[in-house]
Amino acid sequence: MSGADAPEILKAYDAVRSDKEETNWLIISYASAVGDKLKLTETGTGGLSELADKLDPSQAQYAYARVEYANDTESKRVKFVLIVWIGESTKVMRKARVSIESGAVKKVLGHHSIQVDARDKTDLDEKEIVVRLRKAGGADYNGGRG
Repeated sequence: MSGADAPEILKAYDAVRSDKEETNWLIISYASAVGDKLKLTETGTGGLSELADKLDPSQAQYAYARVEYANDTESKRVKFVLIVWIGESTKVMRKARVSIESGAVKKVLGHHSIQVDARDKTDLDEKEIVVRLRKAGGADYNGGRG
């Protein structure tokens, strides 16, 4: 087993999903350069911009984030995003294995509205992710303005 269901990962996942916790993201990394063993690397409270700053361009990592946005002046939505990060300097064999190994992560971090496959930190622009979340949510009370 990859360790995606390790107690510390499950605890961090629950914290990100909780309305009572400040934690709004987590990062899971491979424990070593070879193999599929995963470990919780970091959690934070600073949103997608902080999360993007913490991703390692030389690694494949998985992240899970809570994104809050207003649909209109009367409502606020909370959605969750799964991020599959393959940094531009990630070794070729690790890149190739992510598509296979990401299944274990998706089972554990199962409640998400969209998946973002990111290769560059600009792929994690919050405005663009909110647009994708609105489209995935069906109802768009913002008149298509993103």
